[in-house]
Amino acid sequence: MSSDSVAKPRSAVKHVESGFEHFLFASRWLMAPIYLGLVVAMGVLLVKFGKETWHLVSHATSMDEGQVIVGVLTLVDVSLLMNLLIIIMFSGYENFVSKMEDLHAHADRPDWMGSIGFSDLKIKLIGSMVAISGIELLKAFMNVDTLADRHLAWLVGIHVTFLFSGLVFAIMEKLQSGGH
Repeated sequence: MSSDSVAKPRSAVKHVESGFEHFLFASRWLMAPIYLGLVVAMGVLLVKFGKETWHLVSHATSMDEGQVIVGVLTLVDVSLLMNLLIIIMFSGYENFVSKMEDLHAHADRPDWMGSIGFSDLKIKLIGSMVAISGIELLKAFMNVDTLADRHLAWLVGIHVTFLFSGLVFAIMEKLQSGGH
């Protein structure tokens, strides 16, 4: 058997392997519509924010202090959720799809953009979930007399679960990074 006959099958295997790897690499673009969908979700949240703002302004004189606080907390809640979506979209796109090379010199580019890795994203995600569940819990406490104890217990339980999960994630990250 000549070395030529052995080289041809290896070459063909390398060619198939290379093609498959390029196909896998190109499949990352399947995530692009997901990020576009998150932009649409932000539009929906903007409508919700506008509706809540209008309700708050138009009923400001007839609302009691607790209702105003709940309304403002709802606005903060939507804002935090939209901030979270921006972090997920930018860091997810840059980490998994493509670098935003044209925007690296943009004056309004956030400092964190391009530097948030998957681990950082997990920590930011759980931190945002804790903040959002905390706001929901605070809104519930503002209406504590209208809620069933079971409902309140679920809200507290979910919040404590998020807190505990965040703590575990942070400890795991610290251990992985060698304590730095």
